[in-house]
Amino acid sequence: MFLPYYQVKVPMRSTTGASGIHVFTGLADSRSAAIRIARDAYHAAHTAQQTGRKKPCERPNGWGARGYRVGWNLDWNAATALPWQDQWGWHHTGIVDAEQ
Repeated sequence: MFLPYYQVKVPMRSTTGASGIHVFTGLADSRSAAIRIARDAYHAAHTAQQTGRKKPCERPNGWGARGYRVGWNLDWNAATALPWQDQWGWHHTGIVDAEQ
């Protein structure tokens, strides 16, 4: 099965008042699924940090949260997802096993 590669942008703010955008990328079958999977990857990284475990790296579907930072709050209600394009404007798709 071919799935599009998505880019999810989530506004974030630090406890010191700084702001920015956290970007997640990976395979999904829809924009809403991309946001849900990105949020799941973020929460897995948060849980790992809170329990002293190593942050999970990229999953087989491409999603991960290696750039997790303590003290930053992500605004998931303002998250946006679009098919990812690289700097040359190429669209990417991947093959993923339906069981992953």
